[in-house]
Order: sequence, then C-alpha cells, then structure tokens
Amino acid sequence: MTGLRRRALCLAPALGAAAALWPRSALAGAQAEEPLIDAVRTALSAAIASAAPPRPTFESTDARMAHLHWLSATSERLKRRHTELSTRVEFLQTLWYESKRAGLEPDLVLGLVQVESGFRKYAISTVGARGYMQVMPFWARTIGDGDPARLFHMQTNLRFGCVILRHYLDRERGDLFMALGRYNGSRGRPEYPNAVLAARQQWQVK
Repeated sequence: MTGLRRRALCLAPALGAAAALWPRSALAGAQAEEPLIDAVRTALSAAIASAAPPRPTFESTDARMAHLHWLSATSERLKRRHTELSTRVEFLQTLWYESKRAGLEPDLVLGLVQVESGFRKYAISTVGARGYMQVMPFWARTIGDGDPARLFHMQTNLRFGCVILRHYLDRERGDLFMALGRYNGSRGRPEYPNAVLAARQQWQVK
C-alpha cells in the first residue's frame, strides 16, 4: 500500500459526519468510457442480461435469521430517506441480491449509493450519470440494450452499478481504493474512496 493510499484510508473515519450529509445533488464523476475487449464485453453483457429474480435463498436457518436482522436494522436506518416501509424493503432486498450476485458486500453498495445519489432513484449528475448508483448512459449502449432510460429502473440500475464495480475491482486486482476511484472517474485520488468507505461504516450491521 502506498503512502498516499495509506494516508487517504486513514482519513475515512474522520469523514463520517460529512458523508452522513452527502449529497443533496448527484455527485458522480466523469467516469471514463474505456474500450472493452470482446470477451469482457460479452461477459458484462451476460451479467447484465441474466433475469434471475431478487429472491434470497439461504443455506441455513442461521443465515436466514442473519439476513432478516440485517434487513430490519438497515430498513430502520433508511427510514428518514424512504418513509414508506414497502419501498424500503423492496429497495434493500434488491440491493442485497444484486450486491451478493456481484460478489460485493451490501454495506459497501449502500455507502456508494449514499455518496453517489443520496438514495434518489431519479438523480442525474452534471455529467449525465443516472439513478441510485449513478450509471453513465454509455454503459447502456456498451453492454445493455442501448436504452439509457432503463437506468432509472431500480433493479436495472443496481445491477448495472454492481456489475460495473465488480468489473473495476477485477481490473484493479481487488484493490477497493483504486476500483472506487475508477468508478467515480477519479482513479488515484482519495476524496471519493474515502467518502464511500466512511459512508459504508454507517451501514454495517453487527
């Protein structure tokens, strides 16, 4: 770990209070449209296209109880942003499913959504990124069906965002700091990764 990255990550707890207020407007960075080799494009397109429903299954009763505990605790924390219970539960169930499907932790994705859109379904950034996870429209053309309006659909947006973050994590060989920077279009700079990691702490359930 470089000195810059170590110092940046050490700042994350100090940013917790600021992250709690972030953002009132969408703050997605200018995520770069990068050329994809055919194999990667095909794999990402397949990941987006799979239409498995967001219905959780569990290997044991303990695992199911742990999920229900997470859902209850997280729903309570989300209440001030989404007052309607059914809306919160649908959102959280879908986010949990898409996070796990992409090999990501739900608290990380919740932190990213908080920083990117403030949990606003129809958020649009100054550079045109859309929805909860502020997905850039070029992704709809690159690996989707070409219709950027679908990025306002809850599950579609969460699926795109999680698949894209997983792609960046793989490109950065598991380096979360660098992958988050790439997601935001600010690779190598500390502000965005620190904000997401600070927000992530607020969503961790014990």
